[in-house]
Amino acid sequence: MDLIKTINLAAICTPADYNTRPLDTIYSNFIDALPVVKYCSENNKRLIHFSTCEVYGKTIGSFLPKDHPLRKEPEFYVLKEDESPCIFGPIVKQRWSYACAKQLIERLIFAEGAENGLEFTIVRPFNWIGPRMDFIPGVDGPSEGVPRVLACFSNNLLRREPLKLVDGGQSQRTFVYIKDAIEAVVLMIENPARANGHIFNVGNPNNEVTVRELAQMMTEVYANVSGEAPLVEPMIDVSSSQFYGEGYDDSDKRIPDMTIINKQLGKC
Repeated sequence: MDLIKTINLAAICTPADYNTRPLDTIYSNFIDALPVVKYCSENNKRLIHFSTCEVYGKTIGSFLPKDHPLRKEPEFYVLKEDESPCIFGPIVKQRWSYACAKQLIERLIFAEGAENGLEFTIVRPFNWIGPRMDFIPGVDGPSEGVPRVLACFSNNLLRREPLKLVDGGQSQRTFVYIKDAIEAVVLMIENPARANGHIFNVGNPNNEVTVRELAQMMTEVYANVSGEAPLVEPMIDVSSSQFYGEGYDDSDKRIPDMTIINKQLGKC
């Protein structure tokens, strides 16, 4: 008989909050998750815990010179659940409060599995996108606050404002549609024997763009849909400190390795 499942998705998980509310971020993602993990371990309940691709932090390649040939080698930027190191910035960069809290709760879950037999699956989402996944400030959410990148750009487009590119929009990201992501999660739920004890990247390594490229794509799509001509200056560069506040830092590139999830769940 399958164990009763607990699925934990609770978190503070927007970049603006990591930087300006580090205490709330740490409490939400680690301290508040402790009772959930303890309860599942003590009561023989299977735990499916949602973590984040942010636990990887920076890539190894990001520490090489920009023109170094090894930056193009997959082993220097593709992120593997059981091999890639978790590389964060200095403590003064509060942006890493989220990643650190998420990594520590992962380590606790893994330890509970090793020492006390907790049956668990950890999910590391890589930029899931789709309907109702964020808010447009002042439209379907609070007037204040900074949503994620697609909602930020959508907000700029709707208000006829230039899209703001943090530090030039050079960071690279992969995106996956929510329907595909949820199909993967359902496989984890329905196949405990294959999913238990594993950490799974859930993303699309073949759908990578720079943030600048994303802004260009969204500007063109919105012009076609709305019939409105793009602004004379459709994009502007802003510094991370201007946009997020002091203490912000970023990862250069996030491409998930999908070997483990394909091996464990690809034929279910």
